[in-house]
Amino acid sequence: MPEVRDLAEKVRSKNAGPFWVTVDIFCGSAEAFERIKNGLTTKAVAERFDTPEQLLKRFDIQSLNVVKISVPRPSVQGTISDRDMHGAGWAALVAEMQIEE
Repeated sequence: MPEVRDLAEKVRSKNAGPFWVTVDIFCGSAEAFERIKNGLTTKAVAERFDTPEQLLKRFDIQSLNVVKISVPRPSVQGTISDRDMHGAGWAALVAEMQIEE
């Protein structure tokens, strides 16, 4: 099975305020968008981040060929327990996820 990074043009993550991180998957084509949209389940992403599925926010933006997923941070940005202040490391965790066929 391919991984997200094999199909996507770019995967990035960033802060979405002090309580959320957003992961953007730029698919590059309509075909890649459909494969990622259908093969990367919200449930699988929730499990990857050890977060209840109902807390994730997912936006499949067909006109831009982008899948956007917002995840609540495990700790508030900038606190002593925050391990990734800018949220940049979350992209790698999604990029290596497998796409179900």
